[in-house]
Amino acid sequence: MKLLVTNDDGVDAPGLQALLQALGEDVMVVAPDQELSGCSHQVTTRQPLQLQQRAEQVFALSGTPVDCVRVALRHLDPALNYVLSGINQGANLGTDIYISGTVAAIREAALHGLPGIAFSQYRRGKHPIDWARATRWTRRVMADLIQLPLPPGNFWNVNFPHLEPEQPDPAVIFCPPCTRPLSVNFRVEGAQLYYVGEYAQRSRTPGADVDVCFSGAIAVSEIHL
Repeated sequence: MKLLVTNDDGVDAPGLQALLQALGEDVMVVAPDQELSGCSHQVTTRQPLQLQQRAEQVFALSGTPVDCVRVALRHLDPALNYVLSGINQGANLGTDIYISGTVAAIREAALHGLPGIAFSQYRRGKHPIDWARATRWTRRVMADLIQLPLPPGNFWNVNFPHLEPEQPDPAVIFCPPCTRPLSVNFRVEGAQLYYVGEYAQRSRTPGADVDVCFSGAIAVSEIHL
């Protein structure tokens, strides 16, 4: 298995380092050279991409997560055969998958016929993330998911809950993605509109990924193109 790792928080993000800690050494990293959260499936086609090698098998690209996957598969190493993205700073639950650059990278892999997993860490308010714990959970989940067959065009979306330090490791629950929309409100200041949303207050379909993760379990969803 030849692994490609990317994200949308940027090549220097702590979540990417946490993901690498969960993996072996035979890994290629191609990640954006800047933070690009919420870029969805955006691609770069009308300007050049700058590829900088940071270390052996580690590259920073002046493009989006989807650009990173394309460059890795078509330019750097066509033999790559499994793609991982994350660990994102913040959840990518339910309809977030249409906004997330983290998930878009894995969706692009699926379009090329490759299996993949998107990892995200839910964050409650401004509480710090325990990345060592996220690394441990990643190892645990990967050990199972990599063994499971995926139909062509499908991929995994994994969201870790935000637990208190004294809480035990959570259960892993396979669940569908929630299809309820995010709360969308705007604050008006003169001629300008400012988005207002309470992520933790979003509606939750019982048993779907938002409900599972917010309730303290690891939510694993199989996504279909």
